[in-house]
Amino acid sequence: MDMNGSHRIPAGRETVWEALNNPEVLKACIPGCESLEKTSDTEMTAAVTSKIGPVKAKFKGAVTLLNINPPEGYTISGEGKGGVAGFAKGSADVKLTEEDGETVLTYEAKAQVGGKLAQLGSRLIDSTARKMAEEFFSKFSEMVGEKTSVASDDAEVGRELDPGLAEEAKRIAMEDAPGEVMHALEDAEHAVEESLHKAEQNIEAAAGRNAFGGPMVWGLVLLGALIVVLAIAS
Repeated sequence: MDMNGSHRIPAGRETVWEALNNPEVLKACIPGCESLEKTSDTEMTAAVTSKIGPVKAKFKGAVTLLNINPPEGYTISGEGKGGVAGFAKGSADVKLTEEDGETVLTYEAKAQVGGKLAQLGSRLIDSTARKMAEEFFSKFSEMVGEKTSVASDDAEVGRELDPGLAEEAKRIAMEDAPGEVMHALEDAEHAVEESLHKAEQNIEAAAGRNAFGGPMVWGLVLLGALIVVLAIAS
């Protein structure tokens, strides 16, 4: 059985490459996958329950990555055994190319089946394999695309909260604010100044009595209080 296809994924090639080598992502995308473990940098073991026509079986197998060329692609080779249902083995060449910030994934696969599976006919096996491939790539594109979207949103929020922009917005808002708002801001500033003045007087009096460590300690306390008040006022 020969099969090939192409899928456009809304993410950069590096991101797609990392996802293709992430067991958790692959497990979530492979239809019927119950477990997928990475045993080495180039090997994985998997357990997949699949139904092809009237035959349903749990396949256990191993996958090996060959011809690894990050982030451009690799060859994936594996074999799974489903007991009396038979076996399936094959390989696929996977290539990644980047276009306009997205990644085009193309693959060419060759597979062979035996046992009861081989008795179902090539047409049924081909259609089932293509359906599973479509399900995999649809889910894969969705997961990788969502991660890219979240990363972009976080970056956008970071830009929106840029301190320089926030300060400029504050300045513009104060210039354009109605008179009532300006008066309220001025009253708040006067209240802060009075509070600071009273605090200074109390601290000076306490410092003169060498209370709680003397002038140096109270100077530090005053500095801390000033920072807190300025933070609240801003």
